[in-house]
Amino acid sequence: MAAEQQVDPVKAADSPQGQGNSRFFFLVIVFMFWFSSYIYVPVLSPYVEHLGASYFMVGMVLGVYGLMQILFRLPIGIGSDYLNRRRPFIYLGLIASGASCFLFMWGAQPGWALAARAVSGIAASAWVVYTVMFAGYFPKEEAGKAMGMLQFTTVIAQLTSMMISGYMVEHWGWNTPFLIGGIVAIAALLLALRLPEQKQEKRQSAIQVKDLAGVMKEPLLVRVSLLSVLAHCVLFITMFGYTPNQALNIGASKESLGWLTLAFMIPHAVATLYGSRTFGRLLGDRGTLLLGFAGSALFTLLIPSMPTLATLCLTQVGNGFMQGLIFPLLLGKSVSEVDPYKRATAMGFYQAVYAIGMSAGPFVAGWMSALYGLTGGFWLGGIAAALAAVLSWIWMKDTKQ
Repeated sequence: MAAEQQVDPVKAADSPQGQGNSRFFFLVIVFMFWFSSYIYVPVLSPYVEHLGASYFMVGMVLGVYGLMQILFRLPIGIGSDYLNRRRPFIYLGLIASGASCFLFMWGAQPGWALAARAVSGIAASAWVVYTVMFAGYFPKEEAGKAMGMLQFTTVIAQLTSMMISGYMVEHWGWNTPFLIGGIVAIAALLLALRLPEQKQEKRQSAIQVKDLAGVMKEPLLVRVSLLSVLAHCVLFITMFGYTPNQALNIGASKESLGWLTLAFMIPHAVATLYGSRTFGRLLGDRGTLLLGFAGSALFTLLIPSMPTLATLCLTQVGNGFMQGLIFPLLLGKSVSEVDPYKRATAMGFYQAVYAIGMSAGPFVAGWMSALYGLTGGFWLGGIAAALAAVLSWIWMKDTKQ
């Protein structure tokens, strides 16, 4: 009798309580997924440099993460919609995330780091299906709310994992973050095995690939995707790229990189959960994006002139908040005008396109840093953000949320 009365937290999804349980359970898996993927990010570029790589090679390692997403995200999105399945791609992301961590541990050469980061790019490609599956727990008109919750969970996972990575390396060596990340990915996979397949709306006929391809012609989707290219270019040049190197260059210890992460991620989390909607009501979509991109340009350009870790952290507070205004807004708008059964394709296109910024940004910044020092890379990031501010003003409608 006791066994019959036990309630599975991911069952009864049709009831309000069941929907709430499903959302929470899914967010736990999302947290663990990004925790395993980002636990080593603050020390990644210093680690590759420690292996003897040049700034150009560091840029290749950072850039291949985005390159793999360019190649895999759209096929994953189309495949998920065509097969009408979500779970297999959730499993793929967790398996690849854990495998990348163990590959980093396998060999201590830049080539192994390049291969491991490529596999982590495949893991991140599965994020297409995560976002669409979570959006499916909400009515269509609450897509923005769903993306805000998802983005907030992502930021908290990144913050938690990135805060401890420098401490781990300082006390237990370079391989510790990779080991912990791999273990967390395995644990998340075991949880995800209990995740029920999401029921999709019934379709009158089988969906054709050519029907899905038409999604990519949606004007709003194309515009927000291109803006997201520039946004991710800035992010992967700064906090997820070369800002830790800049901190070490001005005398910071590896352990103190946690403060740099904290300075960026807390205001980023606050802006992600509350700032985008609050500023959206006050300034509209166009005004919010203009503020976010212009502010990010300013704080990125200030990075190379900061003489101490404390002043460098101040630029990260501003950059974290400004970028937190941008990402949920663009993410929500990417699927806001797309039918539910085509959302994985739309999200695959959006994420594949913005991965260009994740790849090209740090790669070109690495080349510029090799020629002109780290200052050249940060100037590239500032210019990209300024260009996005101009395009936001031209492209986006002046509507309020």
